[in-house]
Amino acid sequence: MGVLQISIAALPFLLSLASRSSKAIAPCLLTSIFTMLLGEKPHRAVLAWCVGVLIAAVALRERLRTT
Repeated sequence: MGVLQISIAALPFLLSLASRSSKAIAPCLLTSIFTMLLGEKPHRAVLAWCVGVLIAAVALRERLRTT
């Protein structure tokens, strides 16, 4: 995997760090790791990545909503 692919795979984890919600960090980290591990099978990697981005987006939205 190249640097660009790793940074895209780590996007859910990075978004969850911005949300500052400890409940979202662990699942997003796991989905980022699964995305990197499943990089050889793109349809499975995309599914894991989408789940991670969805979790991170909800956590980020909740953080922005409360402030």
